[in-house]
Amino acid sequence: MSIVIISVAAFMGVATLVAALAMLFGDYGNSKVEERLGVLMSRKGGGTGAEEEAIKGGVMREEVFREGMDGIMGVINNFARKFGNLNQVFEQADSPIGANTFLLLSGGFAFVGVAIAAAAQAPYPLYPPVGLMTGSLPLMWLLWRRSCRLGKFGKQLPDALEMIGRALRSGNSLAQAIKVVVEEMPAPISTEFGIVYEAQNLNVPLDLALKDMFKRVPNMDLKFFVTSVAIQRQTGGDLAEILDKIGHIVRERFKILGQVQALTGEGRISGIVLMALPIALFFGVYYMNPDYMMLLFTDPLGRKMIAAAVVLQILGAIVIKKIVNIKV
Repeated sequence: MSIVIISVAAFMGVATLVAALAMLFGDYGNSKVEERLGVLMSRKGGGTGAEEEAIKGGVMREEVFREGMDGIMGVINNFARKFGNLNQVFEQADSPIGANTFLLLSGGFAFVGVAIAAAAQAPYPLYPPVGLMTGSLPLMWLLWRRSCRLGKFGKQLPDALEMIGRALRSGNSLAQAIKVVVEEMPAPISTEFGIVYEAQNLNVPLDLALKDMFKRVPNMDLKFFVTSVAIQRQTGGDLAEILDKIGHIVRERFKILGQVQALTGEGRISGIVLMALPIALFFGVYYMNPDYMMLLFTDPLGRKMIAAAVVLQILGAIVIKKIVNIKV
């Protein structure tokens, strides 16, 4: 009975930690306007090949996500709203799989993790944490894919701003300049600006369409662009010059960020080693002398030591992250 209690307590502790991290980093925002635009765009035909591809991709993803949210995902979506719009996370990650497939993969990875732990004759209290860790691998992959896509968007943004500035100087309107970005630049920035271009074609104010794009792509540099467009449409001014300055600032910021990443590389590697070393040492000693390590689970003092070690590991990870994560 004590082993069962320990297993349930360990599972609840790890689940609470994952939920807390998801709540901390899961601010993805909601966009009701985007959903309405997706429905309207799915009923509209015409446009150039690049525009139709961008619209088609957005509509197809939207349909897949809507279908995926039916059935078993209907219950989970209500819970997921506390951590952000799950549909928007899939869209931001440009996920090739639907929500139901994602859930099946998570359950399958959790089962495989428990099976591996059983085959390795790990202690019973480790089964729930191992299953939860392996079951969260699809979520980590989804968040990693989302981070990569948003990072690529941020790197493409300076070129897009300069392209818009050149188009404005040649006499084009802002909407036509955005169309140039859609036609000339690769995804993901062409896809996002394509949604903006089609939105203003549907009589949505351009500044509102840009604000919706910022909700989909939470990028601080994009916020500068959206704010400058909103101010310029109200007060006037040379928007092309403003965009050139924003693009220059973004490029300089990337340059400084690269230097910071190089200088903090040692600290980040040290953090990874310090976080992984206790876990690797635990499993190494367990396979050499299982009875010696089982005292941590059977003795009350050992359970307290495990709880203290987990708390200290989390605190250490937070402190190291604060030290090496320098905002530019």
